[in-house]
Amino acid sequence: MGSMSIWHWLIVLVVVVVVFGTGKLRNAGSDLGKAVKGFKDGVKGEEDKAPGQTTAQPPQQVADKSTIDVDAREKTRH
Repeated sequence: MGSMSIWHWLIVLVVVVVVFGTGKLRNAGSDLGKAVKGFKDGVKGEEDKAPGQTTAQPPQQVADKSTIDVDAREKTRH
C-alpha cells in the first residue's frame, strides 16, 4: 500500500499527457535536453581551460551617435 505499482504510474502518465498535451511535453523535453547539453558544454569548457587562462570578454556595445543616453527618474507629484 505504501509503494506505487506500474499501473499507478501509467495512470499518472496518461493524466499528465491529457492535461499538458504531447506538444507541450515535447517542447519541455527538448528544452530540458538543451539545458543539459549547455551545462555539459560549460563544465567541459572549464575543464579544458588551463589554469591562469582567462576567457575573452565580448566587445562592449557602442551606442549609435544619434542615441542620447540619459538616466530615467521617477516623477512624483506633490
